[in-house]
Amino acid sequence: MTGTIYIGISGWRYKPWRGDFYPEGLKQRQELAYASRAVSSIEINGSFYALQTPERYADWYAQTPDDFVFSVKAPRYITHVKRLKEIEEPMANFYASGVLQLKEKLGATLWQFPPSFKYDAERFEQFLSLLPTTWAAARRLARHASRGEPPAKSELPARTPLRHAVEIRHPSFTCVEFVELLRKYRVALVVADTAGKWPLLEDVTSDFVYIRLHGDQELYSSGYSDEALSHWAKRIRSWLAGRQPRDAHRVASAAPPRRSSRDLFCYFDNDIKVCAPYDARRLLRMLSLAEHLAVVPGEPASELPD
Repeated sequence: MTGTIYIGISGWRYKPWRGDFYPEGLKQRQELAYASRAVSSIEINGSFYALQTPERYADWYAQTPDDFVFSVKAPRYITHVKRLKEIEEPMANFYASGVLQLKEKLGATLWQFPPSFKYDAERFEQFLSLLPTTWAAARRLARHASRGEPPAKSELPARTPLRHAVEIRHPSFTCVEFVELLRKYRVALVVADTAGKWPLLEDVTSDFVYIRLHGDQELYSSGYSDEALSHWAKRIRSWLAGRQPRDAHRVASAAPPRRSSRDLFCYFDNDIKVCAPYDARRLLRMLSLAEHLAVVPGEPASELPD
């Protein structure tokens, strides 16, 4: 038995992609519809820079296939500006901004921290304790927002779980205490390949794995060779089956309890030179997951929502 896997790209609206990944003549308003038929998941980036709106999230939901999944990058206002201090209201505003309009297509929420943010056990545990773990908890949190609007009653069961993943970039996080804290709250530690710039940690801390591939040799720009993608495909198969790679870059000596399977999210963020969508497709093919997708990058597609 293996878990469910989602492989895709971080963001989808990039000028250099037009006339390359996106075929000539494709309307900008159709880019999400096109991309969501070429990969199985997309990480929403706009939510990192500014709060979005319920109408926008609902539109993204409507443009994508039924089996498509989004992950959402949480606001930098919480992680970079407030740096986890006095974040109750900003977090409520985030969940009132329309995230729950993604309904069953909401995969995980990514909380990315800047390279200057050092591990602070007390502050970090307070942050983790605030994260809503169910749909009902997120709706309750949104009622305290000073911006946005409380989400309408959900079609999903109140106990539907919400998933969270944390991406760190300061070496002070490479400690057992941090890994154990994430396991306590069942939050995933992002496996981030950053061409050696920031820590690469592969400790499994939740019932799912979240991978971000920022570039094999050069951050945000270099593509992945077949050998490099094969390396990641092998690791992905291990995580999906509930195991860990034998050579995993682990901080904690103790591995998490073995599971029969784990779900997995993997996003390519090497977008500067239009590598991300092509690398995602190649990895999908290696894992025999590309056949059901309706779009081949760079080729026109019919029957896209207008």
